[in-house]
Amino acid sequence: MKPVNIVCIKWGTKFPPYYVNRLYAGVARNMSRPFRFVCFTEHAEGIRQEVEVHPLPVVPFEERMVTAMTTGKRRGAWRKVTMMKPDEIGLSGPTLVMDLDIVVTGPIDELFDYMPGKVCMGREWRYKYSKTVGGHGSVYKFEPGRHDYLYNDFADDTEGSLAYRGEQKYISLTAHKHGDLEYFPDGWICSFKRQAIPKFPLNFLFEPRLPENCRAMCFHGDPKMEEALVGEGSKLRYRTKPAPWLRKLWLDKDEQDWTP
Repeated sequence: MKPVNIVCIKWGTKFPPYYVNRLYAGVARNMSRPFRFVCFTEHAEGIRQEVEVHPLPVVPFEERMVTAMTTGKRRGAWRKVTMMKPDEIGLSGPTLVMDLDIVVTGPIDELFDYMPGKVCMGREWRYKYSKTVGGHGSVYKFEPGRHDYLYNDFADDTEGSLAYRGEQKYISLTAHKHGDLEYFPDGWICSFKRQAIPKFPLNFLFEPRLPENCRAMCFHGDPKMEEALVGEGSKLRYRTKPAPWLRKLWLDKDEQDWTP
């Protein structure tokens, strides 16, 4: 079976190398087919040898993109778009892009098999009960070559693309415009703070739950995995008691005694 691709990006120093290493380990535990695991980064130190490390892609809109990423409110992690640059490092076939603050919680082979030839994302949680088009960018699938427009449209009209104010909105609406957007089945891609932590004030009484069919848990915003391990949070409504299942799913066997 031809290998599929897992791609992540580590830009700057916000996430330590163990975020890449543990994401790789989670993928390896939950994949039954061969895969190529790629990390684009300018800081390769400490990343495990099984990960294929490449420098950040060079793009003509670098300066404008970085400005959009570092100014204003909720401008989005636009650098994800650079990973879809045509012919970058010879990627081909089904490719799953994953944020570093993801914990793989179940089998992910089906993510590659679902709706072949389409751009697949988890439905944006805020739009669950509306007809608004939009996917969440923490985990999404595309195919280099087939979906090159996700990069080309941005490169051809950078200012117009930045007006989406977030890469996940740009990717989902651009794929929708090209007739390619599909949503992963409900419950495959989950939000820790929206679907695992009990609603306030019950979050002070009960542990976070792991939804039964969850394949990937997204720790977008706060709390991150470190806080969820011990039971912390910067906001009262997202304060969490320790999540006992997280230690087994995020840490390797030899890390079970690890504390933040």
